[in-house]
Amino acid sequence: MTKILLTTLFTASSLMALTNLEIAQKADKVTDGFESSVAQTEMVLINASGQKSVRQLEMKTLEGENGDKTISTFLTPADVKGTKTLTHEHVERDDDQWLYLPALKRVKRIASSNKSGSFMGSEFSYEDIGNQNYNKFTYGDKVEEVELNGVKCYKGERIPKDKNSGYTKQVSWVSMDNFLLQQVEYYDRKSELLKTAVFSDYKQIDGVWRVGQIEMKNHQNDKSTVLTWKEDKIKVGLTAKEFNKRVLKQ
Repeated sequence: MTKILLTTLFTASSLMALTNLEIAQKADKVTDGFESSVAQTEMVLINASGQKSVRQLEMKTLEGENGDKTISTFLTPADVKGTKTLTHEHVERDDDQWLYLPALKRVKRIASSNKSGSFMGSEFSYEDIGNQNYNKFTYGDKVEEVELNGVKCYKGERIPKDKNSGYTKQVSWVSMDNFLLQQVEYYDRKSELLKTAVFSDYKQIDGVWRVGQIEMKNHQNDKSTVLTWKEDKIKVGLTAKEFNKRVLKQ
């Protein structure tokens, strides 16, 4: 009888256990519903010696069923002022990304093969700021329940589907309580740990979870970049015409 009971309990527990795909789907869902947003953000670049370089930028995003559209405009310092990036995310294919350089008055398309390159000298890549929708990955079978900085998390592996990805795999930590992404480890094309992103300072705006800070630490060059949302407004009524690449030159 005891053996039968234990088998039944184990089977029921297995049936209730979430897969990495299901966890990723839930993590995507809790940040959905912002419609459109305007954020004032600060980007701090920290070199291996601890010296800091501070940049201010405005980020506008339009939510979409098949991927969001985001335009980022650098406001300061003078050497990057007016530089803009535009990302059109796509769930089923590669994202479209463009860079506007005011000194050249030219819009440059970011090729898929170059998206592992640094985003404006930061430790974020163009791939990192693109679509992280759960459909962009395949998932490992193993799900661990672990604790990270006092937060109980699901830990699991995901592998980018994009053949041009700069990563062979990523390991993510997602809060068991509210399915908010807490941390991601990025492994390079040699399968060595390259970077770790830490997500923090979450808050709810009109019932939608918004991240407040992302720190990207590069373990291979000892540099890091901290992106902080100083002001964040959602449901601001932006439209698709504001995310056309012609807008980059305005």
